[in-house]
Amino acid sequence: MINFSTSVKNARLAAIAGAIDAGDSPASFVVYSGTRPSPGAAVTDQVALATLEVPQPFAADLSGGVLTGAAFEEVMADADGEATWSRLVDGEGAWVMDLDVGIEGSGADVTISSTTIYRGILTRISRMVFAEG
Repeated sequence: MINFSTSVKNARLAAIAGAIDAGDSPASFVVYSGTRPSPGAAVTDQVALATLEVPQPFAADLSGGVLTGAAFEEVMADADGEATWSRLVDGEGAWVMDLDVGIEGSGADVTISSTTIYRGILTRISRMVFAEG
């Protein structure tokens, strides 16, 4: 197992924050139903359930190998469906990362209280945290 110093962990996380903040417009965090495509591949028949604008700058705190994002504004869901994955794109729409979505305790990258989403319900992200192991 590789172990990194805290300064290397912080540098890697700073690169992630920089990728999220790239572009003049804020990044987007989109929650989808359907099968997650290959990393960065085009969305085909998956349904965008909710699109949240990512605060710019994204990083609220970066220390000790942990990147904590700024607070998001809540939005209304755009469609009905079962949330299965999400995509983070920068302000130019370029792919940054894909993440699995599941209920708390599922081990998914993104956890929510219920994966069933209904059009018009308020959707929010309490916080987004990336931690280097």
